[in-house]
Amino acid sequence: MAVEHSLLGKDTNYPTEYQPDILFPISRSEAREKYAHVDGIYNGKDWWHIFEISWLNAYGVPQVAIGRMTLPASSPKLIESKSLKLYFNSLNFTKFENTQKFIQTVEQDLSKAAQANVNLSLYQVDNLAINQPQGMCIDDLEPTRLENHPNANLLELDKNNDEDVDVQLYSHLLRSNCPVTGQPDWGTVFIRYQGKKPCYRSILAYIISYRQHNGFHEQCVEQMFADIWQNLKPEKLMVYATYTRRGGLDINPCRVSDESWMPEPIRLARQ
Repeated sequence: MAVEHSLLGKDTNYPTEYQPDILFPISRSEAREKYAHVDGIYNGKDWWHIFEISWLNAYGVPQVAIGRMTLPASSPKLIESKSLKLYFNSLNFTKFENTQKFIQTVEQDLSKAAQANVNLSLYQVDNLAINQPQGMCIDDLEPTRLENHPNANLLELDKNNDEDVDVQLYSHLLRSNCPVTGQPDWGTVFIRYQGKKPCYRSILAYIISYRQHNGFHEQCVEQMFADIWQNLKPEKLMVYATYTRRGGLDINPCRVSDESWMPEPIRLARQ
């Protein structure tokens, strides 16, 4: 079923009864067709933070938590965000014997939708730490040129320095649009890179070029990964975007060429 037939961007009645069939999976394969041969596209994880989790304990007393959901990049399906929000809403008035039973139910439903093992960790509402970004911020550099749609030709190696580097760059200037509603999505993108030194100004220009691009978060990160991998030809690469919250959810896709470069999930101040 095409995403245009999902609940995204439509007026919706919020369910008050447990409704696992409201989850709307989207195949990853179509968006990956043009870079399916890039191995790192299938290596990594999508971390989601769910800030509006509530259910009833065995006595009918509401429980609340913040959730971190982990979806493997190798899963055939991703889950459309509004359907995920509505799914968690449908649990608000459902009794569970204990917290572990709640987690097991959610993991079972999400794994069925994604066709892969999905994990859920719960945090008390005061216990999900806010992290500081690590690496070199490139936002104060002057981009090589400005474009409003992704252009891999913007990416260049440093013509004045052919040394090998192992560096982590980051930018807060990532912006793209939801492909269904047109609403803007904002994020911070981290790029860890090992290989011939890239032109940092060109990487900033490339990140900014997503400013009017329509794409789901996961697809944007995979396109960034593929474009950098194919154009700059690093030895190792990680691309990790921490998007800001919308509808009580934030999505944080990460793709790596080497599993040893998989970072720990973080939450930034904007999230």
